[in-house]
Amino acid sequence: MKFTKLQFTLILLLTTCFSVKAIAHHAFSAEFDENNCRDFTGILTDIDWQNPHAFFYMDVEDDSGEVQSWSFQTYALITLKRADTGLDYFKRNVGKEVWVRGCLARNGRDNYASAGFMRAEDGILRQMGQIQN
Repeated sequence: MKFTKLQFTLILLLTTCFSVKAIAHHAFSAEFDENNCRDFTGILTDIDWQNPHAFFYMDVEDDSGEVQSWSFQTYALITLKRADTGLDYFKRNVGKEVWVRGCLARNGRDNYASAGFMRAEDGILRQMGQIQN
């Protein structure tokens, strides 16, 4: 089968576009510091349910009493769903106090962490992602 120059270019372009997500995926330790984890307690403010990972946002009071907005990355959506932690779980808890154990970003990005565990009003400890310590 012979391809024209236009067909070849189109195939190459489509192949490149669809492979970017696979290439962009990373290991936990490439982005987060497994030796720098801590507990967070605050108000869940929002959820961004997108592939490949969900992100949720919390307002957390620091030691001086100032409220800081934090963002947390979770496992892949399918992993959360299989553990019975779907989008509805997050929506039910927006505006409520939650506890999270998370590992901070390696690149020094402020107020960003990987969520390992979360506990909301129901008292159930749910695994949200990988955690090392």
